[in-house]
Parts: sequence; C-alpha cells; structure tokens
Amino acid sequence: MRKIDLKKDWKQFYTASARRPSLVDVPKRKYLMLDGQGDPDTNPDFQRAIEALYSVAYTLKFTLKMGPEQIDYPVMALDCLWWSDTGALSETSRTGWKWTLMIAQPDVITAAMVRAAKKKAKEKKGLACVDNLRLESWREGKAVQMMHIGPYSEEERTIGKMQEFAAAQGYQLTGKHHEIYFSDPRRTKPEKLKTLLRRPICR
Repeated sequence: MRKIDLKKDWKQFYTASARRPSLVDVPKRKYLMLDGQGDPDTNPDFQRAIEALYSVAYTLKFTLKMGPEQIDYPVMALDCLWWSDTGALSETSRTGWKWTLMIAQPDVITAAMVRAAKKKAKEKKGLACVDNLRLESWREGKAVQMMHIGPYSEEERTIGKMQEFAAAQGYQLTGKHHEIYFSDPRRTKPEKLKTLLRRPICR
C-alpha cells in the first residue's frame, strides 16, 4: 500500500512556536472548502459544514485506501478562513462574520473523486450542504504564523505579537485571518486549546 504523509511533508505549515511568530511561504495546495456566514457558536450551519467536510474527507480517504491504487493518508486538521465586510472580526457583531471551512487534500484527489464522495456522503448522512462543498486549489503565499494556546476569545494577544513581528520585518498583515485547529473544543479545556494562527503579509 502506498502511503502519503501530508503532516510530515507539510510539517512547517502545521507546526509553529507559541513564543515567537515565524514567516512562511505557503504553496498552492488542494482543499475541500465550504463557505458560510454567522456566529460559529450559534449558527447551526457552521457545525453542519464541519460534518459535511469530514464526511467527504473520510469517504475520499477510504475510497482510495480500498481502491485499486491502495493509497492511504491521514485526514488533515480543520482549517478556517475568517473575515467580514468591515475588515474587523468584532465580538459584538459575530453574525456578520464570514468563513470558509477547509480540509487540505493530497494532489491525487480529483474533482471527479470529490463528486462521487459527495454523493455517497449525502446519501449516507443526508446533509444538504454537501452540495455546496467544492475542491479548490489555493495558494496562501507569504504569511506570518504563530501557535495560540488558550481560548479563541484571547487570540488578540497572539495576533498582536504577529503584527509586531511582521512590522519588524518590513511587512503588514493583510488578507483573511486563518486558523488551523489541533484541539476539539468539546473535549479540551479552553485554556489548553491549540490553534495555529496565520495571516498573509505584504510590504
């Protein structure tokens, strides 16, 4: 059986210091993506989107593993891009937050495979939002990243360090706020949540 270890191959994009930010240049990669809007804590569409993404991701994994090519790989961590029309993610107006939930995929995954996996996942789980899921190639490019340990509500202190670091290197933060989740908030105490934060940069 052929094995693909995305976590090992892309280690520099899934590990970061919780003490000091670092610069990365993220190449084009394939992702399963699903868009939405609203407060992630109260909008049921957010959890439905997560379920749809994982349903399709695991369907793809096991289809390849059991297929003639016999390719196995780990399902990657959940990513999310966050932004708003005002440019700020205000805690007082979370209903205006926009998001794109994502799971990175190996290059062997094709649009045809995703269409078949979506059909299987929808038949099995009955998730209507599966129809809106897509496979997209996306390049994040130059960015600053840092590991945040603690509640999501306290990310501003980490983002502040990222801004200071970027400025010292002659850059400023731009684009959408990117989070990669390494902890399940249903099973992890808020103070121990582990989230990689990333923002694109420009001169």
